Amino acid sequence: MDTLNLELRKTKEEIDRLVRNWRALLDVMPEMVVLIREDCIIEYMNPSAVIVFGDLCRQECRKNFCNADDRCRVCCPITLSASGKRKSGLEETRIGDVDVEYSFVPFQGYMGDRLVMIVMRDITERKLHEQELSSFHNNIEEILQQKISELKESEKTQQNLFREINVLKRKLQNKDQADEMIGTSRKMRELREMIDQVAGSDATILITGESGTGKELVANLIRKCSSRADKPFLKVNCNSINDNLLESDLFGYEKGAFTGAGGRKKGKFEIVDNGSIFLDEIGDISPKMQSSLLRVLQNGEVIRVGGNSPVNVDVRVIAATNVDLAKAVQDGVFRLDLYYRLNIINIMIPALRERKEDIVDLATFFVKRYREAFKKDIDFLPDSIISRLLMHDWPGNVRELENVIQRAVLMCKNSVITENELIFDTKAASSSTNDYLTQVCQQFGKKSLKDITADFEKEIIVNCLQKNEGNVQVAANELKVGKTGLYDKMKRFGLKTK
Repeated sequence: MDTLNLELRKTKEEIDRLVRNWRALLDVMPEMVVLIREDCIIEYMNPSAVIVFGDLCRQECRKNFCNADDRCRVCCPITLSASGKRKSGLEETRIGDVDVEYSFVPFQGYMGDRLVMIVMRDITERKLHEQELSSFHNNIEEILQQKISELKESEKTQQNLFREINVLKRKLQNKDQADEMIGTSRKMRELREMIDQVAGSDATILITGESGTGKELVANLIRKCSSRADKPFLKVNCNSINDNLLESDLFGYEKGAFTGAGGRKKGKFEIVDNGSIFLDEIGDISPKMQSSLLRVLQNGEVIRVGGNSPVNVDVRVIAATNVDLAKAVQDGVFRLDLYYRLNIINIMIPALRERKEDIVDLATFFVKRYREAFKKDIDFLPDSIISRLLMHDWPGNVRELENVIQRAVLMCKNSVITENELIFDTKAASSSTNDYLTQVCQQFGKKSLKDITADFEKEIIVNCLQKNEGNVQVAANELKVGKTGLYDKMKRFGLKTK
């Protein structure tokens, strides 16, 4: 009897061990595992199944896994497998909000009870992707069918589409070839979008921005992306030519108009008829030249120096200046009517300090250019040099950066530029600061100290917001003020984040 009890105890311990082992095995499985008794009661759920469906042990599976027509998803395998009408295999179904892929295995428990083990995998995300992909393909097919139908309607429509595609290809090709501007910052992307939007028209364009920002490059891109790309194009620096010479240079002269005028000569406006002309430093021309230029913009005609008869011309005018023309109008040194004629479309070029993310690309470009020009073997710019370039405010903008890199490459003794070769033009920076201080000092006697201080504070806030692209929180951190306090000051000065 004792031997029998001992054997029974050992048998029970072995059964308990086996039960613990298979439960431990099922508990760590990433798949969802559910054991169903013959009476449709859920005997066991592993942690993966509990996470998805909740703990349903000791509940009827019929209450949790039934279709609308009351056919149980997990009871049916028991009855069908027992009857031999269905064999275990991999199938898909939906339980509540969860799509699952499942298989089942009927087996006999250690107490002789009949069980079914259901092994499920959550495929909800996969099903969603399949539906999206199917919908996408259906939409694409519908669009293609619609376009094909449109093309079949008329041979003329098809030819027009091919013609438009070829025109777009040529425009894209010309644009890629013409774009010499360096930079991928948000401000440069907006600048390129603006140029692309206005280049195709014949409207007069005024390019504004600080000295050294690249106004001539913008003018080149506008012309090359326009319908006059293959027509004549001339550039005139209005600040570098004597006023009398500038008038005869632009509008031409008649024989005997002045000493040395031995015959009639066409001016640049006549030479570039049907083309484009770029008038740089337009803010520096005299009142007399302003009047003559207004006639060209208003009536499309020029009068040669010493002549009386107007000559009709068709010229697209692109002007540029670093002068605040609106202020020049207020000061009475620039004609208001000419300002309106020039400022039909204004393209503002951002200063380099407002797009410092482009400095590395610009510096790399200039290093490549001048290492070839000076026959230098320079491999790269060290991080210390890049950091110094990013810290500088660049009052001379891209032109100053080019000069700094050109000088550094020329003076470089090895294959790497060092800080000894990186020399900034501190006089230009101090001159820019002194100019601003001079403007402030000019307000003495005209404004109170409180108003002058307020203007200075407003200028600081504006520059800080521009630097951080309107992010008030970052600007407040840099200025060491509270965000609410900065908003109050912005409201007082009439400033907005944009």
